[in-house]
Amino acid sequence: MVIKIILVILFFAIMIGVGLYSRKQASSVDGFVLGGRRVGPWLTAFAYGTSYFSAVVFIGYAGQFGWKYGLSSTWIGIGNAVIGSLLAWLVLGKRTKQLTQHIDSRTMPDFFGIRFNSENLRIVASIIVFVFLIPYTAGVYKGISTLFEMGFSVPYEYCVIVMALLTAVYVILGGYKATAINDFIQGIVMIFGIVVVIAAVLASQGGLTEAFSKMAELPADGATEAASGGFGSLFGPDPWNLLGVVVLTSLGTWGLPQMVGKFYSITDNRAIRRGTIISTIFAFVIAGGCYFLGGFGRLFDSPAIYNADGKIAFDSIVPSMLETLSPALIALVVLLVLSASMSTLASLVLTSSSTMTLDLIYRDKKASRLEAPEGTIDDTVEGNIERRKVIVMRVLIVFFIAISLLIALNPPTFIAQLMGISWGALAGAFLAPFMLGLYWKGVTPAAVWACFIWGVGLTVVNMLTGNAIANPINCGAIAMVGGFPVVWIVSLFTPKPDRQHVNNMFKCFKKQ
Repeated sequence: MVIKIILVILFFAIMIGVGLYSRKQASSVDGFVLGGRRVGPWLTAFAYGTSYFSAVVFIGYAGQFGWKYGLSSTWIGIGNAVIGSLLAWLVLGKRTKQLTQHIDSRTMPDFFGIRFNSENLRIVASIIVFVFLIPYTAGVYKGISTLFEMGFSVPYEYCVIVMALLTAVYVILGGYKATAINDFIQGIVMIFGIVVVIAAVLASQGGLTEAFSKMAELPADGATEAASGGFGSLFGPDPWNLLGVVVLTSLGTWGLPQMVGKFYSITDNRAIRRGTIISTIFAFVIAGGCYFLGGFGRLFDSPAIYNADGKIAFDSIVPSMLETLSPALIALVVLLVLSASMSTLASLVLTSSSTMTLDLIYRDKKASRLEAPEGTIDDTVEGNIERRKVIVMRVLIVFFIAISLLIALNPPTFIAQLMGISWGALAGAFLAPFMLGLYWKGVTPAAVWACFIWGVGLTVVNMLTGNAIANPINCGAIAMVGGFPVVWIVSLFTPKPDRQHVNNMFKCFKKQ
């Protein structure tokens, strides 16, 4: 216990120290939200990866999908690395950086407002962001606190409150730059931790070969028609539902504002190329490792993973796998999940507060401001407005954390379902219009509205009808993929956007 406490206190001290170190760079809006758009490839790649993978993955997804699909759940990690990291950087990275810098966009709702020349799109997008980031944040709190409760025997409620307070402190102090630096430190802890933990868990089962043999001998799950041995096979007992999870967790990052926002802040194209490689390797190690570890969950079947009604408590599977480890390794696991979760929490609260501030409370008319004659904007007035915006963002960080904290204290469902609702609505609404808006001049404002209605509507209707359409995971995947034909078809039959406005947007892609 002494080792655990010392390591956690040291971890907390470093996080707050980074916040204090970065506070001078968080005095302006660009500094607080984007790190001045001068964040290098290593910090950006690690910020992307650590925002991607949190306790939701390590505790919620690895446990639930490892139990359902066995060792084939490793495909989810591979999909996260190839689709969610490599392809996302290749397809979105350069063009997002160029266009958002050209139009002076700081958030994803801001992008929709300027790109499609619609203040209403900007407002509605910001509301969607704020509402649907809350369940994701609650899921992260729940995952980290479940493990903390196991490692320290501290009540769940206390864990949630401490995590919320600490995250608020260093994000409020240092903004995005503090978050990026802490993400880098936390990413190193995650890489080291996942490798050591996998080795220790496999050793407890007699090594890799013996663990594989045990998985292959497991009988079929009563909920599936898989033959014996399915949990040790290449595609597992339920490949179609496994595909739905791969789509949701991999393609979803392309439409999440806290993920795409990382491309706004990176320095230049050369940094994007280097960041692509770093981010992909990081995802292979962390995501691949988490799901590979979770795939052995059935070898640790015990009364601890069942609720009083006899149903499996999926969020308890991974913690139960780790209970037999030495105190030093448990301390390392706690730091691993702390690192993964706090980086994600920081990214979520910063995204939400900046969106509410810049896209709802202060709605700058950027087009008119950029075209204003030189000398017509008072620098003193501008500076005062900038400072007020930063203050409002800091206040909203506290507000956002408080709301998500209330949900986390009374979580309505499993972690995986919380994330499915959040990612399904956000990526279902934003992915298609954002990506197509970067490449195709023909996307119309009406098509963007249609996709907003499609993504949010499908997710909400499914939730209110008790998952009548599909489970939250598959429903999220349907919302994301279905957004593309929605945007394409509606764009063909609705009034075209102003040609001159769009051409001005796309000028940046012709520059060297």
